[in-house]
Amino acid sequence: MNKKILIIDDDTSIRMLLEHILKEKYEVESKENGHDALLYMQEGNVPDMIISDLSMPKMNGIDFIDNIRSSNFFNNIPLIVLSAKENSKERIECLKKRADDYMVKPFNPEELKLRISNIFRRMKKAG
Repeated sequence: MNKKILIIDDDTSIRMLLEHILKEKYEVESKENGHDALLYMQEGNVPDMIISDLSMPKMNGIDFIDNIRSSNFFNNIPLIVLSAKENSKERIECLKKRADDYMVKPFNPEELKLRISNIFRRMKKAG
């Protein structure tokens, strides 16, 4: 069974690009903000990984990370932040909140795929 990846980004073109590059290997679902993503997950749709933007309406990426990391159900889901914000303050804040990785847009699709598979490989070894 394919692993499920949840993409959260308010930019439709980024969501479509991510779906396109990941659908060969993964089951992909996308939401346009953290609020909608959290509702989707609370309905019982638990992804194997989350890729989230930071700057979004309704609920931004930082608030989304806080929500899932404080949840008993979602706190161990691997999370990659994909953001246009390149400063280390943002990266450090996300990593402190237990994001598993942080990539800056524009990103290299091949690099993202490798980072995803590396996280899944490490989880398999740990499990």
